[in-house]
Amino acid sequence: MFSIEVKNLRKEFGKFVAVNNISFNVKSGNIFGFLGANGAGKTTAIKMMSGILEPTLGDALVGGFSIANNPDKVKLNIGYMSQRFSLYNDLSVGENIDFFGGVYGLRGKEFIKRKEWVLDIANLKNQEKILTGSLPGGIKQRLALGTAVIHKPGILFLDEPTSGVDPLSRRSFWELIQNLSSEGVTVLVTTHYLEEAEYCDDIILLDAGEIIADGSANEMKKKYLKNDILEVECSDVIAGLEILEKQNYVEESSVFGNNIHISVNKNFKEQHQIKDLLETTHNIKVKRVHKIVPTLEDVFIHLLEKRKNAK
Repeated sequence: MFSIEVKNLRKEFGKFVAVNNISFNVKSGNIFGFLGANGAGKTTAIKMMSGILEPTLGDALVGGFSIANNPDKVKLNIGYMSQRFSLYNDLSVGENIDFFGGVYGLRGKEFIKRKEWVLDIANLKNQEKILTGSLPGGIKQRLALGTAVIHKPGILFLDEPTSGVDPLSRRSFWELIQNLSSEGVTVLVTTHYLEEAEYCDDIILLDAGEIIADGSANEMKKKYLKNDILEVECSDVIAGLEILEKQNYVEESSVFGNNIHISVNKNFKEQHQIKDLLETTHNIKVKRVHKIVPTLEDVFIHLLEKRKNAK
């Protein structure tokens, strides 16, 4: 059963096409990753699916309601958390919870119970009077999530929810998302942190408003990456990259943190080829070269290079 069904969804701003006829389905209770670089069309798509932005063409059924014909019903039956946490910084923690509880029509014992739950997951028990704007990013993030699902929606949209948050808080936040999913909530999350996609059941990769790949993380790695991926740690990453990308055994190359990732073809024989090339010929010290399990970032770079070369 699908909680979200998207068919030929398109959004134009004048002559600019932000989302280009995308179609996909999201299974009930799944965590669905909507991934891509900044400007790929993720936020525009999620705003259409949330009933906030009217599509130029196409439609989507969200919880059984059409975003084109019943956007108000869509809004009442989902939770939505934007990139900016959806909170009012000049209100206290308690006032923010009261406001969102009122928006969703919660009253009496039901509201009191849900308010306690929000305070609990945000680690803010007995701190209702604290000004929201003074909270650390990770705590504010958890509070925003709590207010987004205070009415127990069956579908939750999260738009870049971990942007600008430290790694420890991001991990803690994803634990909350996984708990919600285990309780049957369908979660659609946009992110440009490709490593976060490992937490998702299914994934879509977007580029320039178009779907360029879909499936689980493992499925995409197996489907799109046929060559071995090597990680090279050396003393000069930029110079090393420029040298390696010119070799006939290197299909693709990219900087990955402080290292280099290269996809090698059948011309590659042994790892000492790289060490000898960089150290002996170019005086770049090589600390290590080893085969790695590819990441989704490797998949994304491969697909972008393929699209670029096809144009």
